[in-house]
Amino acid sequence: MGRGADIWCFGSINIDHVHSLDHLPRAGETLASRDYTVHLGGKGANQSVAVARAGATVRHLGAVGADGLDMRDVMTGYGVDCGAVQVLDGATGHAIIMVDQSGENVIVLHGGANHALALDPLLSALDGAHAGDFLLMQNETAWQAEIAAAAAARGMKVVYSAAPFSADAVQAVLPFVSMLMMNEIEAQQLQDALGVMIADLPVDIVVITKGAKGASWHERGRDEVFVPALRVRVLDTTGAGDCFAGALVTALSEGQDPADAMQFATRAAALQVSCAGAAAAMPDRAQIDALAGEGR
Repeated sequence: MGRGADIWCFGSINIDHVHSLDHLPRAGETLASRDYTVHLGGKGANQSVAVARAGATVRHLGAVGADGLDMRDVMTGYGVDCGAVQVLDGATGHAIIMVDQSGENVIVLHGGANHALALDPLLSALDGAHAGDFLLMQNETAWQAEIAAAAAARGMKVVYSAAPFSADAVQAVLPFVSMLMMNEIEAQQLQDALGVMIADLPVDIVVITKGAKGASWHERGRDEVFVPALRVRVLDTTGAGDCFAGALVTALSEGQDPADAMQFATRAAALQVSCAGAAAAMPDRAQIDALAGEGR
């Protein structure tokens, strides 16, 4: 029996500083926080945790500063291989998140180590990859096109989550991408920016997530695969797209066909939005499989 495909994730690692406020601050106003919590954040970290919790081995490529060693350890605790995570001088990427009592928020992002990481160690780490392995990427780090090109040259399947959305960033990596993942808004923005329909993009597979409606798989030469979202009590949608992406790539790495893989990812996302948090809410394999056993 041959080896299965491994999963690599090149992406951001952030420290999320969350302040709960009575109301969002106005210019010149100083407010006392009602509550303060610190969490693991970043789309890359979220997706790596989603993969690990869904039952696959995942190697994370990224960077933290000395202040982010705890975040790296949290990822390791979830089962993510962080041996290739660089530790740099300067600050870890972070978000200052202010949330009022109605749920409205204001977020300040600092890229930090996510934009300062060195290219050569990333390329050296990828020397351990094999043709057919998956590389999962997002748009929160430096060296996007360079790493996508290096992965494609090694015969890896490059899966790109086009978020935070930038048409220029998508265009830079598109020649190397095997699967492009977007939500409905991002898909429309890309069509508008490039002046082409989704079916005419130079990529074999496009997956579009549609929130409470579900998700669709578009592949050249195959009929569309649409999977409706499961009806669940939604508590927090933070990280839902990252959960879907990580679970989908996990299922594909196991050889599941598109329809089954999409169902698997949909179950994972349904469980994730039923809990508070992002990385901390990623479901494990037993939970995902149990939901399938319930006929959902």
